Amino acid sequence: MTKINLLPWREIRRRERDRQLLTGSGLAWMLMGLVVFYGWWHMNGLIEFQGNRNNFLKKETVKLDRQIKEIREIKRRKEALLARMEVIQSLQSNRTQIVHVFDDLVRKLPKGVYLTSLKKKGNNITLAGFAQSNARVSSLMRNLDSSDWFANPNLNVINVTPSGETRISKFTLQVKEEKKKKQASLDQKTGAKTTG
Repeated sequence: MTKINLLPWREIRRRERDRQLLTGSGLAWMLMGLVVFYGWWHMNGLIEFQGNRNNFLKKETVKLDRQIKEIREIKRRKEALLARMEVIQSLQSNRTQIVHVFDDLVRKLPKGVYLTSLKKKGNNITLAGFAQSNARVSSLMRNLDSSDWFANPNLNVINVTPSGETRISKFTLQVKEEKKKKQASLDQKTGAKTTG
């Protein structure tokens, strides 16, 4: 038998395997590097996208805060305007009230009674004056009690002082102002006509 030397063939085969292994591992390293680069690039893209979204949300939040402030300011102005409108409506409905009060006060004032001051606080009216006698003050109180514009007269002070040959009764009384029912319904109708 002829002797066959297989050493070079094995050596060639081993080199071929080493070359294939190095090529495969190089390709694997390249593929792994590409995967890592793609992962890094993709994550950076996601981070940048999320950062842009966060910036957009911050800008929109600032806009919304501005709009909320404007809405609060508009609500405050609206409440102020509504309060003014209520005051105007109450003044408009009560504008004839004082005329009726003074007119009825003059009509209910008996002879011999003179008023020196009139003070109004809310619905309470304080009358001060003098009369020729206590009976005339009582008559004034009865007249005010029977009035449609006054209620609950209450005598606070009465002093009798001599004045020459006669005696004068100085008095202070309080009475509540009331709105006549017919006048109240009339004012509501006229108020509805003027506002409508």
